[in-house]
Amino acid sequence: MEFGIFVQGYVPASRRRDDPRAEHHALMEETEYVIQADKSGFKYAWASEHHFLDEYSHLSANDVFLGYLAHATDRIHLGSGIFNPLPQVNHPVKVAEKAAMLDHLSRGRFEFGTGRGAGSHEILGFLPGITDMDRTKEIWEETIAEFPRMWLQEEYPGFQGKHWSLPPRRVLPKPYGPAHPAMWYAAGSPSSYAMAARKGLGVLGFSVQKVADMEWVVDSYKTAIAGAEPVGAYVNDNVMVTSTAVCAETHAKAVEIAAAGGLHYLQSLLFRYHDTFPRPEGIPRWPELLPEYTEEVIELLIAEELMICGDPDEVFQQCKRWEQAGADQLSFGLPVGVPYEDTMRTIRLIGEHVIPKIDTDPVHRTTRLRRAAGR
Repeated sequence: MEFGIFVQGYVPASRRRDDPRAEHHALMEETEYVIQADKSGFKYAWASEHHFLDEYSHLSANDVFLGYLAHATDRIHLGSGIFNPLPQVNHPVKVAEKAAMLDHLSRGRFEFGTGRGAGSHEILGFLPGITDMDRTKEIWEETIAEFPRMWLQEEYPGFQGKHWSLPPRRVLPKPYGPAHPAMWYAAGSPSSYAMAARKGLGVLGFSVQKVADMEWVVDSYKTAIAGAEPVGAYVNDNVMVTSTAVCAETHAKAVEIAAAGGLHYLQSLLFRYHDTFPRPEGIPRWPELLPEYTEEVIELLIAEELMICGDPDEVFQQCKRWEQAGADQLSFGLPVGVPYEDTMRTIRLIGEHVIPKIDTDPVHRTTRLRRAAGR
């Protein structure tokens, strides 16, 4: 199992009250988390694309963010988590161009993740006439197979679809190569996992919350991908999942940091905006908040395998559970309201004590797949 981190430009109101430049500081700190993750042996960093989601995510121009990191890092793969390719949000040709440019700037380290947006608040800002969010699936499916054609064909023959069109044109630049960046889809339900598998796409599993949910979801994906008809030049047989992670020198210190991190507020914001996610029982409607997480609640979340938290040995054992459940990649959502130094300590400790014991392959999984396709 490989390791990554996920950043999103989290700027809660509590931080803004204490710091008039909180937005700037949050974004710049997140670049430093990725740079440290690169030094610490993490293989992937994923950057969100969200719009209009106050507090929850201010990372809207992730192509710019990743372009900076392409120069500031050496080995870590940089992924769009996601680029939104709906033509009403980003014209597909411009998405293809940005992806290929990032592939050049990173010398082949770019990972192409796509999706359909966070929920109605975000998407209806661009598609005000749509009342059924399922319509975005139709638009995405019309678009996704065109990216490899724009990248790999010397002259793209053009496209005439229901939702967008383009006359024949040379789409430039072409990817750094070989083939093209690995393609991923942000999936939120078992049916989405299976759909991604049939298209040969890796899955960005931002919605999997606990290890027990992982095993049968991965099984459905792995079964479906065996018969994939890939939209790209190769099958990206890959399931990434995310989890909150806090690692400290002692269990008590890690729990103390997590309890002070405002995790309840982040979770409340998640269900405020992601209104297409299944809402577990007991999740209040915004602006009502989940109760603050005490140390007792954090201990319960650890016991229920709903978060990774503890000293390095404990975090190692918790990560092994995800590996045993079938995850190909485990990415940690950072930051989650945890102070800068504590977040950096988590990255360093996991890089020193956990990753070398689990990820013993020096080559990225997607690099192997891409190289094989380019032969």
